[in-house]
Amino acid sequence: MEKNLALLLLLSPFVGFIFNIFYGKKVSKTVSGVIGTLTVVVSFFMSICFFTQLQQSGKPFEISLFDWISVHNFKLDFGLLLDQLSLLWLLFVTGIGSLIHLYSISYMHDDENMHKFFAYLNLFVFFMITLVVGSNLLVMFIGWEGVGLCSYLLIGFWYKNQSFNDAAKKAFIMNRIGDLGYLIGIFIIGTLFSSLNYMEIKQALAVGNVHTAWLGVGTLCLFIGACGKSAQLPLYTWLPDAMAGPTPVSALIHAATMVTAGIFMVTRLNFLFDLTPGVQNIIAIVGATTALVAASIGLLQNDIKKVLAYSTVSQLGLMFLALGLGAYNVAVFHVITHAFFKACLFLGSGSVIHGLHGEQDMRKMGGLRKAMPITFWTMMISTLAIAGIFPFAGFWSKDEILMVAFEHNKVLWIVASIASIMTAFYMFRLMYLTFFKDFRGTEEQKNNLHESPSLITIPLVLLAILAFIGGAINLPGSNWLNHFIEPILVAKHEEHALGNQEYMLMGIALTGSILGIIWAYSKYIKQSFVSKEDSKITGFSKIIYNKYYVDEFYTFLIIRPINSLANFFRTTFEPAIGKVVFGLGTAVNGIGTQGKKLQTGSIGLYLFVFVIGVLSIITYLFIAQ
Repeated sequence: MEKNLALLLLLSPFVGFIFNIFYGKKVSKTVSGVIGTLTVVVSFFMSICFFTQLQQSGKPFEISLFDWISVHNFKLDFGLLLDQLSLLWLLFVTGIGSLIHLYSISYMHDDENMHKFFAYLNLFVFFMITLVVGSNLLVMFIGWEGVGLCSYLLIGFWYKNQSFNDAAKKAFIMNRIGDLGYLIGIFIIGTLFSSLNYMEIKQALAVGNVHTAWLGVGTLCLFIGACGKSAQLPLYTWLPDAMAGPTPVSALIHAATMVTAGIFMVTRLNFLFDLTPGVQNIIAIVGATTALVAASIGLLQNDIKKVLAYSTVSQLGLMFLALGLGAYNVAVFHVITHAFFKACLFLGSGSVIHGLHGEQDMRKMGGLRKAMPITFWTMMISTLAIAGIFPFAGFWSKDEILMVAFEHNKVLWIVASIASIMTAFYMFRLMYLTFFKDFRGTEEQKNNLHESPSLITIPLVLLAILAFIGGAINLPGSNWLNHFIEPILVAKHEEHALGNQEYMLMGIALTGSILGIIWAYSKYIKQSFVSKEDSKITGFSKIIYNKYYVDEFYTFLIIRPINSLANFFRTTFEPAIGKVVFGLGTAVNGIGTQGKKLQTGSIGLYLFVFVIGVLSIITYLFIAQ
């Protein structure tokens, strides 16, 4: 029974993919969207069923589907593991995924390829579920590569625009770089433990010694894979460009699926990373640096979706900071709350774009709160959450990360705190430029301003509620989340009792967020400042606006040399090789042409040559004697 339910959980979105690929065009767009949505809803309800059973029994579900690989002493089955960690992930992957699918029915209704869009969304959710429920690293790898493929298909969904195709290829290639590290890490772990099964690796660590140097290399390679999937330095530049895809895709990638994969993998293998403190230090430093760099870039972006994209990169950096400090439960807490408010923010931005008929530049918005009140209030709640304002969900999870950083490394705490202040500033900059003051768009846009349809606003309302109350899953004192995931963590991070130091840190964090909001209010409400045209931005602001020229640096250091090498092979090396090959053919053909002249067809000549040959052989044999 459990096996059948697990298969239903896993395969339901895949059934939706099959239906929409082969039959989606034969039915109406609404039917295509409804079926695509219902298949994810089925997975959500199955996740709730397993979650409820686990709550009652406390025993995870280990399901072996079939024997997969058996080579010498290495055996691996294709198995599923439904434990505390995977079920938490499943709840927000399928739950938020269902809301995004519902939202997409209205948002994508005018697209001629709506059935294909839902097919890709369903496939995306299927591969994310595979990644989460796999009982070993190789099953995870299937899902890992699958979500990379789906991100490519969805980012470049509007393929007639070449810049969107370029963004899709960029995402795909940068993830392949990280995936190579992940694959090398799998090989190293498999060699060290003769297994890739999580439980078997954990048991092997309990009974025997392990080569810590090679284990460090292996976990570092796995972290490189996580940097690709979860957009950390230096492999983060694909994520902002991924905004080329339809807005529901952005919400799915940023909130529920792909970018959380790296966090999940490191948390799942916490028992390995705990043995490599050097790698954990690297993870913490990379995370804090990414949080600060991405937050600073977000300060001056004018595309509403790119502000949110850099926000995601920054928030993921904070999660990796927590992972690097060994606070896996804190990172998971922020993953969950971030999923709530970031999904709401992206879907809200989609509502704004929908209302403005495709406009994404915040400089051409303003005054939308009266025309779009539901979109405004839901985005405001989620903005307060991401800014870390009490008592919204983001306050509790981000505050936990800052507390952990303060305990372990004051420098990283300062870096994370500065990033948090910047977050409050650029998120309220987004809100002020979009919803306050006078409308700055065209008269035609102004005359057609309206609130989005209910299929768009209902998911926004539900997500806003979660962004408000979501922190309740791990409030100080109850710490439900910590207790729930404790069985899968080798060393659970110590819970914070609310003492003087904790209240002081909470006050500092809250004060920083409020200062960021006041800073934005002073500039964009009181001074009515609107960003300059791109060409008029100067000084250090220009460096930040151009994202520290990281893309240009990659172009100069990597892309141009590779293009030059490819051009050399195409224009010089390949023709030279061709000439050599064709030259050999010409030479053989010439020899053949001359050889044909000996074939005259005269029998007398042939007999003469035969006699001469025989006499030559006899003469040679006589002389040799």
